[in-house]
Amino acid sequence: MPNYQLSHLDQIEAEAIFVLRETAAQFQNPALLFSGGKDSIVMAWLARKAFWPARMPFPLVHIDTGHNFPETMVYRDEFVEMIGARLVVGSVQESIDTGRVVEEKGPNASRNALQTVTLLDTIEHHQFDACLGGGRRDEEKARAKERFFSHRDDFGQWDPKNQRPELWNLFNGRKNSGEHFRVFPLSNFTEMDIWMYIKRENIPLPSLYFAHSRDTLVRNGAILAISEFVQPREGETVEHKQIRFRTMGDATITGAIESDAVTLDQIIDEVAAARQTERGNRADDKRSETSMEDRKKEGYF
Repeated sequence: MPNYQLSHLDQIEAEAIFVLRETAAQFQNPALLFSGGKDSIVMAWLARKAFWPARMPFPLVHIDTGHNFPETMVYRDEFVEMIGARLVVGSVQESIDTGRVVEEKGPNASRNALQTVTLLDTIEHHQFDACLGGGRRDEEKARAKERFFSHRDDFGQWDPKNQRPELWNLFNGRKNSGEHFRVFPLSNFTEMDIWMYIKRENIPLPSLYFAHSRDTLVRNGAILAISEFVQPREGETVEHKQIRFRTMGDATITGAIESDAVTLDQIIDEVAAARQTERGNRADDKRSETSMEDRKKEGYF
């Protein structure tokens, strides 16, 4: 007799593909938010499978802060070309230049919060009515509150106390003019699931996820890579370390971990033994206990 029992990866893959197809069915102009990080890469890969052999019916949207790692930008362009997607870029620098946002000053200044305005402007300009995001519930307590279909009001804001029920995976995409949705197909993936899926599908990744040597410094407990955006201050020591990154973000806020993992199997073993979440080295999440939820309420990813 045939075996109809699905593996765990097959189950969450099927769930994500169902959400992606529901998004295409319920909305007129959806988009997929793409950062060049492992979660958005997996989501784009799933979207490619969901609509194959047709082209995926929505563009990839990258909100470029101007403080990205060069490796991320090279990978983004190569990946978009490989899967045959259309790329839309929103520029934080352009938002600064036009006076839409004011760049932070001071020793811990970051462009991370400025992305919200650029994202909302990009959504408004292109009239996107749904934006697919790679958020997972295991990542962070604010993201654990999200539904698959997460409603945003006409100001792009999220109300965590006003979430729509999703019994039996029935999704309600009804909205008023000016409102939109954020959709999270990877909600039930864990970090380990992401790595196992990447290994199974043989998905190419940015080199930053694998151990490599570079000059670093330790700032506020996080290992930061020396770059044009991160330079040593008085009293800080530059050290050459073997590191890799568990998350992908701005060079100014994304902390690394010391690691010798140069293969997917070694990364999977490392993640299995980890006792800190992957966002534990993100400086933007350490600004307050509710920093992520506060940004999401304002319209962040």
